[in-house]
Amino acid sequence: MPRRVVSLVPSLTEAVAVTAPGLLVGATDWCDHPAGLDVTRVGGTKNPEVARIAALAPDLVLANEEENRAPDLAALRAAGLRVMVTEVRTLPQAFAELERVLVDGCGLSAPAWLADARDAWRDAPAPKTPLRAVVPVWRRPWMVLGRDTFAGDVLARLGIVNVHAGHTERYPRVPLDELNACGAELVVLPDEPYRFTAGDGPESFPGLPCALVSGRHLTWYGPSLTQAPRVLGAALRAAGR
Repeated sequence: MPRRVVSLVPSLTEAVAVTAPGLLVGATDWCDHPAGLDVTRVGGTKNPEVARIAALAPDLVLANEEENRAPDLAALRAAGLRVMVTEVRTLPQAFAELERVLVDGCGLSAPAWLADARDAWRDAPAPKTPLRAVVPVWRRPWMVLGRDTFAGDVLARLGIVNVHAGHTERYPRVPLDELNACGAELVVLPDEPYRFTAGDGPESFPGLPCALVSGRHLTWYGPSLTQAPRVLGAALRAAGR
C-alpha cells in the first residue's frame, strides 16, 4: 500500500486528500482544493519539476492523459517512479477511474463521497427540452468544447447539447463570428481554465443568454461531483435554461 503519493491533477489531488489525509506529499501549484492543503508544490501540470518529485520518494504519482504531457510522465518513469495515468472523458469513466486510483492505486477503501456522487447524478432530474449551447473555455483566441470531453458529457446529462460536439478536435479554435452564427440558444461560460465573469465574456454574445458556471464543478472529477448536478443546474436555470 502506498504511503507517499504525488498528484499532478488538481481533481485527483482533492480526491486523495479528502479520502486519506496525510497520504499526499506533493501536488502541483494549481492544486487549490481542499483549502489549506499543506504539501510540497512540484510545479505546474504542464511543467512538473521531475527532480523535486523524485526527491519526495513517492510510492505513486497520479497523472492524467489530457492534463499532463507524455514526455514529463516518461521522465518520471525513467527516474524509477510508479506513474498511474487516468483517462476521463465521460462521467461513468470518471467514477471508474476514481475508484481505480483510490482503491487499486492508493490501496484505500472506496470513500463514501464517491457513492454519494454516483447517487447525486443518478437522482439528478431528467432534462426536459435539450438546449443547444456553445461552451467557450478560452478567449484570445476563442476555444470551445469539441468532441469527446468530460465537461461535454456532464452538460449533456443536464440537457445541454454542445453545438461543437461533432467537431474533429476536442478543443477547437473557432472565430467569434462563427460562434455567434452557429445556432446556439445558450452560451455556457465556466470560470476555468479561462476565468469568464459577468464582465468578461457575455458581452461577446449579444442576444444570447449566458450561464456563468463553476469550472470546478464542470471539469473536475472528485468530491465536487457530489454537488455538481445541483450547482451547475442552478447556474443553468439562472440563465433561463
